[in-house]
Amino acid sequence: MKSEKGHLRKSHQHRGDLTGEHAFSDTGQLIFLVVFLVIWIADSFVFKYSTFLTQYVSNYIRVPIALIVLVISGLLAWTGLKIVFRETKEEPQVITTGVFSIVRHPIYLSLILLYLGFILLSLSLLSFLVWILITVFYYMISRYEEKLLIQRFGSAYEEYKKKVPMLLPIKLPH
Repeated sequence: MKSEKGHLRKSHQHRGDLTGEHAFSDTGQLIFLVVFLVIWIADSFVFKYSTFLTQYVSNYIRVPIALIVLVISGLLAWTGLKIVFRETKEEPQVITTGVFSIVRHPIYLSLILLYLGFILLSLSLLSFLVWILITVFYYMISRYEEKLLIQRFGSAYEEYKKKVPMLLPIKLPH
């Protein structure tokens, strides 16, 4: 396997405990955010082209479910970011505690859930299609980062992969 080096933001380059990410990760996330917001806002509030399902699902059902999804998203993001970035680890190691004991990529899962929460508010089918692309993007970025983590931590990360699912907090049979 060829050795790859993960991209680190300038603000994190002094952190020897961080492995890095795909060089396109931040740019891709920003592009998808803008595309999603433009489509979601245009479809949900202006054109209402694909939001016809709202007439069948009451706000009393949609809004509470969306709020629960958004709160879970926020908690996953907050705790995941806190674990990774709050303090520099003297001895770099695979993070297996907290939300990282539930899924290997809780921050990416939180972002997927954030978009889903907004979709649930308006039931925009166009936004749902963009969400599918966003989910595929996060899956691909996660796979790339896992290659970096295997290079860095070897069997320790391989064992972690066997025990903890990637993005969905359920263990699928192989």
